[in-house]
Amino acid sequence: MMTMFEIKDLVVNYGMIRALKEINLHINEGEIVTLIGANGAGKTTTLRTISGLLKPKSGSIIFEGTDITKLPATKRVAAGISQSPEGRKIFADMTVRENLEVGAYLRKDKDVVRIDIENVFERFPILGERSKQQAGTLSGGEQQMLAIGRALMAKPRLLLLDEPSLGLSPLFVKEVFRIIRRINETGTTVFLVEQNARMALKIADRGYVLETGEITMSGTGEELASSDEVQRSYLGH
Repeated sequence: MMTMFEIKDLVVNYGMIRALKEINLHINEGEIVTLIGANGAGKTTTLRTISGLLKPKSGSIIFEGTDITKLPATKRVAAGISQSPEGRKIFADMTVRENLEVGAYLRKDKDVVRIDIENVFERFPILGERSKQQAGTLSGGEQQMLAIGRALMAKPRLLLLDEPSLGLSPLFVKEVFRIIRRINETGTTVFLVEQNARMALKIADRGYVLETGEITMSGTGEELASSDEVQRSYLGH
């Protein structure tokens, strides 16, 4: 399998606090890879650094063979990396359609953008029904679908998902994970940061465990799900 993405010896500080301590991980093309860990372990910091929203103190980020460590966030989106952020962060006063258009702001192919919006509506029929509705009036689950749909509008080859199941009802959690799997099956590589370790490991090809800024374990989704330590710490066994 071809390595699409790699982090090497990544160190990120918040002031005097070391949030990430020389972490290493890789994602192969076509995989779903998950990063699990407790609150405050550094999961969101990892994604924000990959997106270019945080600058690392040291280490490197390689995407499709190119070092993007110093690349600005917008250029990372243009290169093929898109993120659906924690807490969804949709534009509440804009319509569903306008939110999707914002996701394609770097694209020049406006006719294809219109087709891609229709594809999002096909993938998420409820968004199609509510395309003219203000996004702030959607339910939490619908807003999460919109956040993922908006990230897909950038046509990413690597989709970063930060806590997509956070605050959702169990029914919507199942639906969101089904959607993630379907997105992956249609050719998008996925890096999933998720507190719901059970669901994440069920759909992941591989996973990493992050504890206080350090990767302590890695393996296939099945290997991690059956590990005593993971079961004790994250699966409630």
